[in-house]
Amino acid sequence: MRKVLFLAAVLAFASCKKEGSESTNTAIESISEGESAKAKSPEELGKQLFEGAGNCFACHQPDQKVIGPSIKEIAKIYRDKNGDIVTFLKGNAEPIVDPSQFEVMKTNFAITQAMSDEELKAIETYIYSQLK
Repeated sequence: MRKVLFLAAVLAFASCKKEGSESTNTAIESISEGESAKAKSPEELGKQLFEGAGNCFACHQPDQKVIGPSIKEIAKIYRDKNGDIVTFLKGNAEPIVDPSQFEVMKTNFAITQAMSDEELKAIETYIYSQLK
């Protein structure tokens, strides 16, 4: 339990540090404004954002719980409960997967709230693609 709390604290600190970073905002802007974003499928763009600018991969792995739930678990619960991942990433919905980890997740809302609807929908598409 101490390891989990320590990891959560370290991650929260690291995420907070990234909020103020101009490079994170620049990366998001360049992806959303660049031609390369239009050339990719939504799933490819979602994976790129999930593993890159979104910093989601730090806590969410495809098949196992690390700090947050696995991508497959998120996809399954959101599908089964008819949840809206995009609305959650905008900070406008309650957590339905693992509410106990919500405080850690909230530190990343500055990143996801700066993303366009297209980028958030691409992340959602990538998450649901893990159910295949």
